[in-house]
This record gives sequence, structure tokens and C-alpha cells, in this order.
Amino acid sequence: MAQQPPPEKLGQLNRLDALSDKDLKKVVDKGQHVRLPANWSLIWEKTPADKAYLIVEGEVSVRKNKQEVARLGPGDVIGEMAIVGHKLRSASVVSLTPVEVIHFTKEGLTELLDEVPAFGEALRGTTSDRLGQPQD
Repeated sequence: MAQQPPPEKLGQLNRLDALSDKDLKKVVDKGQHVRLPANWSLIWEKTPADKAYLIVEGEVSVRKNKQEVARLGPGDVIGEMAIVGHKLRSASVVSLTPVEVIHFTKEGLTELLDEVPAFGEALRGTTSDRLGQPQD
């Protein structure tokens, strides 16, 4: 396991800039800090939703039926839509560059959403942007 990123580093990500240092620490502590190489499959389409990732550094490709539909980077969360919606994965995610991520289990993400409402707001913003919908 890689050394955890300092909470201040997460606070520099535009999606998380509204979180307090205390909340950022909870986000870091709830997950596992991981560094992965380029061309690594993080999530596979049509599989159970058992994990999610917060991208700290790097870029990933979101693919449906092997076709890229989006590129995501620092501050984006991947894998959360299937967890929240209790569905199978709707897309695969592959790293385009080496990535630094915070890995959350399904249970950890669910607890974090309850414990840190501002993180839930940031996550909903990411999801809304991806779906092209206005944020509630």
C-alpha cells in the first residue's frame, strides 16, 4: 500500500475544495491509497459494484462496449453510480496514464456518504456532469 496522500492534496482538487480538512481526512482514512500503472483495468462493464475510486492524479478512459465515452481525471470519482444505484457496472474504466487513486470498498463508500455530506455533494456533482444532468 502506498503512503496516504495528505488531506490538503485532496483539498486542491476542484470537486473537493468545499470539504473541510476534517472531512478530507475522513475521505483519506476511509479508503486505501493506491498507485496503478497505465493500461490497468480498474472496473469492468457488467460486473457487480464492489468498489469505487477517487482519482487523485492521472487520467482514465470510461468505455462502453469497448468504445470510449469519457475521460476523467483528478477529483473525479468512478464506480460510484453502480454502488448507489445497486446495479451492475455500466462501463469499464482503464487507466490511460499512471494513476494515483483512493480505493473505496462498497461499504466504505456508503459509510463515507453518510458521515461526510459534503463528499456526497461532490460525488453527485461528478455523476451529474457525466450524465449531463443539472445538479439537484
